[in-house]
Amino acid sequence: MSLSTKEYFVRETYKSIRRNGLMSVASVSTVALSLLVLGMFLLLFLNTNNLAQYLESQVQITVYMQDDIDDSVLEATRTKLEGLPGVQKVTAVTKDEALERFKERLGEQQNLLNALGTDNPFPYSFEVEVDAPERIAELTPQIGDMEGVETAKFGQEVVEQLFQITKILRVGGVVLVILLAFATLFIIANTIRLTVFARRREVNIMKYVGATDWFIRWPFMLEGMTLGFFGSLISITVINISYSALLARIYSTLAFLPMLPSYPMLIYVDLFIIISGTAIGAAGSYVSLRKFLRV
Repeated sequence: MSLSTKEYFVRETYKSIRRNGLMSVASVSTVALSLLVLGMFLLLFLNTNNLAQYLESQVQITVYMQDDIDDSVLEATRTKLEGLPGVQKVTAVTKDEALERFKERLGEQQNLLNALGTDNPFPYSFEVEVDAPERIAELTPQIGDMEGVETAKFGQEVVEQLFQITKILRVGGVVLVILLAFATLFIIANTIRLTVFARRREVNIMKYVGATDWFIRWPFMLEGMTLGFFGSLISITVINISYSALLARIYSTLAFLPMLPSYPMLIYVDLFIIISGTAIGAAGSYVSLRKFLRV
């Protein structure tokens, strides 16, 4: 492709967008709206997946020790726990610490513990964190058989439900993003089809005078890529401003909620949207032209 041909394609693209200004604005708006919805759901999926990972990381095994056992047994048990495959961290919780935690949970109802007097019914325990939630069911029986261990619990029903929920969130999120991507392609392709339809006589004339299919396609594809690019710029501007404002609101009111920070996530999302918008614009133009090139 010669330089003069490339210049011709660029000039034709510019003239077409300027000549069909209203249709171009409609196309850019449709692209921007479609990619905005896609980008919002992509952010929702990424944060949902992050929340699922956070919840999984909070699952741990609680090891309750027998009363009145020697410190040497406690230390030996801790060493054994740390040596188990997949164990990342072992935290000791003394009887006094367990009582204080319970008081914090009771809040204003701490007076309910007055009946205990100086007695502390809570056992010495260990909190065992593992590298993967799937290891919990495997390690719990082993830990329960150790010397001095009263019982080892991990809330089996809760963990199983958690695994099901996180699986649904991840699979559902992927499926939803894919469906939205195809819906965006369909909407943009049909929008560009209107532009091509309005210029069908021009395409037919070029075809009759001997222009090749790709010579006809390139200006339309460049036009579609340009419209997709500017539509994606609008969508990422709205997404970036909206997500930053949402993060600020959440950090001020729900600071405990694990949200992905703006950087570097938004950079990857922006690149994805720009590339998708440009590619979908080109694909939409290519698909829309096939019918009119069959002369």
